Amino acid sequence: MNWLLVVAGAMVGAPLRFLTDRFVQARHDTVFPWGTCAINVVGSLILGLLAGAAASPHVQLLLGTGLCGALTTYSTFSYETLRLAADGARRYAALNIGVSLAVGLAAACTGVALGRAL
Repeated sequence: MNWLLVVAGAMVGAPLRFLTDRFVQARHDTVFPWGTCAINVVGSLILGLLAGAAASPHVQLLLGTGLCGALTTYSTFSYETLRLAADGARRYAALNIGVSLAVGLAAACTGVALGRAL
């Protein structure tokens, strides 16, 4: 039963990541990976909300492991950062690291605080 919750969440998270990335990136004429950054920040906020609200194990599997696991992407963040550096856009690579980590962590902390307030 638990694995079905993860699969159900992932079935929504993976296409949502793809579509959101394309939507966001199409609106920015830059090499900076705004789509991936936005997705990872939103995923961090959702995970923070789940942790702060002390969601049930089933909700954590569905939304945390399934949805957010498929929605967020550390591997794409890493690849895009390395690609930026290799293409000579080292400032964008450093900015991607700084923004993704700082804003992602802030979103997670905000999510925890909001979750506890619920």
